[in-house]
Amino acid sequence: MSQPVVADDPPRLALPASPHALPVPALLAALDVSEADGLPDDEVIARRGRFGPNTIAARRAATALGLLLRQFAGPVVYLLGVAAALAFSFGELEQGSAILAVLAINGAIGFTTELKAARSIEALRALGGHAARVRREGHVRLVPAEELVPGDVVLLDAGDAVSADLRLIEGSQLAADESTLTGESVPVGKQTRPVPREARLGDRASMLFKGTSVTRGSGAGVVVATGLATELGRITRLSLGARAGSSPLERKLARLSAQLVWATLAVALAIGALGLARGQDPLLMIESAIALAVAAIPEGLPIVATLALARGMWRMARQNALIERLSAVETLGATTVILTDKTGTLTENRMTVRRLVTPSGEVEVATGAHGRAGHAEAVARLAGDHQPNLLLRVAVLCNDASLDHAGHRASGDPMEIALLRAGHHAGLKRRELLAERPLVRKHAFDAAARMMATVHESGDGFLVAVKGAPEAVLAAATRVIADHGDVALDEHARGEWLTHAGRLGLHGLRVLACAMKVQTAPDGAPYEGLVLIGLVGMEDPARADVPQAIRDCHRAGIRVVMVTGDHAVTARAIGRAVGLAGDAAEVVEGKAIAGVLANPAALRDVAIFARVSPTEKLALVRACQEAGEVVAMTGDGVNDAPALRQADIGVAMGLRGTDVAREAAAMILLDDAFPTIVKAIRQGRIIFGNIRRFVAYLLSCNLSEVMVVGVAVLWALPLPLLPLQILYLNLVTDVFPAFALAMGEGEVGILARPPRDPREPVLGRAQWLTIVAQGVVLAAGTFAALAATRWLGLDARRSVTVTFLTLAFAQLWHAFDMRDVRTGAFVNEVTRNLWLWAALVLCTLLLAAPPYLAPAAELLHLAPLTGSMWAAVLACSLAPLVATQAVMVIAARRLGKRDGG
Repeated sequence: MSQPVVADDPPRLALPASPHALPVPALLAALDVSEADGLPDDEVIARRGRFGPNTIAARRAATALGLLLRQFAGPVVYLLGVAAALAFSFGELEQGSAILAVLAINGAIGFTTELKAARSIEALRALGGHAARVRREGHVRLVPAEELVPGDVVLLDAGDAVSADLRLIEGSQLAADESTLTGESVPVGKQTRPVPREARLGDRASMLFKGTSVTRGSGAGVVVATGLATELGRITRLSLGARAGSSPLERKLARLSAQLVWATLAVALAIGALGLARGQDPLLMIESAIALAVAAIPEGLPIVATLALARGMWRMARQNALIERLSAVETLGATTVILTDKTGTLTENRMTVRRLVTPSGEVEVATGAHGRAGHAEAVARLAGDHQPNLLLRVAVLCNDASLDHAGHRASGDPMEIALLRAGHHAGLKRRELLAERPLVRKHAFDAAARMMATVHESGDGFLVAVKGAPEAVLAAATRVIADHGDVALDEHARGEWLTHAGRLGLHGLRVLACAMKVQTAPDGAPYEGLVLIGLVGMEDPARADVPQAIRDCHRAGIRVVMVTGDHAVTARAIGRAVGLAGDAAEVVEGKAIAGVLANPAALRDVAIFARVSPTEKLALVRACQEAGEVVAMTGDGVNDAPALRQADIGVAMGLRGTDVAREAAAMILLDDAFPTIVKAIRQGRIIFGNIRRFVAYLLSCNLSEVMVVGVAVLWALPLPLLPLQILYLNLVTDVFPAFALAMGEGEVGILARPPRDPREPVLGRAQWLTIVAQGVVLAAGTFAALAATRWLGLDARRSVTVTFLTLAFAQLWHAFDMRDVRTGAFVNEVTRNLWLWAALVLCTLLLAAPPYLAPAAELLHLAPLTGSMWAAVLACSLAPLVATQAVMVIAARRLGKRDGG
């Protein structure tokens, strides 16, 4: 046995690249550690200095300052800031202060909503610490897990969490739950023998990995990797390296804002240059440029978009979906493919007895429409059937798990718990059975023999109950039970039983065989001369609500693809149960995934990927994105984290999800229900439709203001609208009616439509043409009011008051033009929106009051209105609404005739 290295010579230590493939003596020599004594304290200190603490840093919490600064980034804010600076430089303190006030209000509301979302997600980030038992200097010590170093000898028992990557050097009936790391739904047996160097992660039986847990047995392992060097750490590095970019909506709104800024600058420069060329006052041109900038930019766009998304977040929170970033709701609305994990997402993550095979026949224990209660009833009906009852009786006796008297709380191996629950439903409670047949001896599961046995007192003899792998039990059995006693088990019958076991396996079931014998002494060989009783088929069943959710996804034009680390047979069985694939569906395993990823057409045809590693999951997400898909990735395990972060939106499970998965996700399902994703998709589509509606409203209103100011400058007319009036108008109409439009409940059949093209802009060509036409109509109504003031002989201040209020009220009525052209003019999704009616009442008060309030009238350069002035305002503001609605009615009739033809 090698001697430990000295503390001042760390370069001598080189961690082995493939510890799972090394024999134990060679590994201990490579790590320079004694199995009996462990590391000395000074060497622990030296190695901790070299390799660092055994921790994996969590993502930093969002800071209030960072969220606040984010509200003031973007081209819209920058342009308005320049406009405010120009106003201050020319002594227009009121205008400059007003612009800054609007920016402050927008920033405050956006900051408040995003801070609430950030703090909600951080409430779930509770990363707990663990302790580990190690041998150091010949003594067993309990040390914090973060203090482990490569070479430490760690002792483990059932129930312990594994705190570092370990190479097993001792083991007794050891098994570990690696479902969060590999996707394997049942515990994996472990042993100390080396495995091939090229073995995949789930096949490295000589290793225990950080983030997993021991479910059975005991043992010891030497630490071969800590912190970010562990498999868990490597996945974390993948997650941190995966792109977590902005959502499609964020990119589209940013692109739209940038386009508006450049268009505004171009128009302002063109009109200013033209005005200067015509010899107009330079100061007037600067003021006009500021007015154009204020008019063209929809100041309410950021705030209404934020509030609309926040509204979506609050709705989703009531439906058990927690959103980390507000825009994540919309992203789900654009989703074209969902890559979903299997264990705990499509399945219950709870093993259940599904089939019993005895010589008298095969019994299927189907859950049916009654869920777990239906399963209990199905098993209870077997209580009077002798052979299935005996099969369950032996399975309950030969068991290491525990189940409370009510049959709810359990601990131990999931497969053994499933056997206890099936027995409990059949009236076979282990405690009562043990009272009848006391336990005398237990032969723990032997990885080599692949069986376990328990010995019980039974009358004048002893009953040996055995369960294990079908091949092993059948090899040890010489007889099989019959209706009366038992009969010989010949090679032909043994082959038939093996065929039965293979058939169950093809259906994705985990199969155990049970046998028994009666002997005169308790210490006889347990695995000789057995009497076969039958086979038990178990599965982690599909969640009852998943098939309908997947049908809803297909109806919405969204592909659902299973991506799991489990075996292909199991994956196909679950895929068939939830409606992902038929009996002949192709299942691609991880080793063949590279060929599929290179062919986009083949990628679209695959519904199930099995035995997939974290790296391959990440590659799959990227391949889908490169093919133009908007990808939602669901998962709950450590192995899902990189793909969750890379996906356009990562969806983690809140109940079963690991901390690492929740860290990487953009949305967390608090109830772990797959149908909640469908609700989120519907909500996302509603959000995008509402955003498109209020953006069109904002831009048509602001375009009308640009036209009014621009035409007035070009025709050398007095400005019908002053910069401060435009700012006030935008603060009113850009927020309240627009936000009311964003509160719409959406259309009933919105999920019956296919996903929109991810490249589709917020506003397409048709929307832009409509916006321009509606802006022209609103501007025309304003100039009609200006003409009316000339006819009425009003002075400049009263004329500006009439034109200002005409355009203001025309914009309010314009909200009714945001209905779908196919809906009725009087009863539609807009007129049913109570929020809109409340916004119109509020805005009417905010617009009608300032002319009669001296301070407000002086600030906005308004004058009190006479009856004739109000008549002009109402007539000229209602005219655009009447004209637009008339055009929409004609268009609807033409569409109806075309659809009918």
